[in-house]
Amino acid sequence: MHQYRQGDHRAFEQLYLKHKGALYRYFLRQIGDQQLAEDLYQETWGRVIKAAAGYQSSAKFTTWLYRIAHNLLIDHVRALKPVESFTDDYGENVDAQSILPSDQDSPDRLALDDIKAKILKQCIALLPHVQKEAFLLSVEMGFTAGAISEIADVGLEATKSRIRYANRALKECVNSKWQE
Repeated sequence: MHQYRQGDHRAFEQLYLKHKGALYRYFLRQIGDQQLAEDLYQETWGRVIKAAAGYQSSAKFTTWLYRIAHNLLIDHVRALKPVESFTDDYGENVDAQSILPSDQDSPDRLALDDIKAKILKQCIALLPHVQKEAFLLSVEMGFTAGAISEIADVGLEATKSRIRYANRALKECVNSKWQE
């Protein structure tokens, strides 16, 4: 980013190519609308270009980029409706692998895996926005809770709680839908 700030347009191309797929998926998984995801994605890169002259490396570029994306997403969500609240009290940590039942010995494993993926996507879509974002940044993007708390501008404990609540809610939702 420092090279781009100094006028090296190839440096921007490298940043863009490195982050384009993950950033687009971030928006698409958050809102589920391809056109809106593309609009927010383009707006994010537009803001990166506009902010280049004042870029300070106080955090990793990726954290800074996703902070911009997060703020755009929050603005969009606020324009549509108030942020959803989720008040159930969950306490256990669950990893993504334990959310889905295992059927490794089944001859129809591929079909079952497809069903499981659809169920998981449905359940992720049902999560409150703040939990969905924390979960996806953690599981899909590989961000640490500390980085997610910087991106979302919330405390570390709040971030850990969001991830924990999302894991628990997903496990319950998937198990429920699997039983159906």
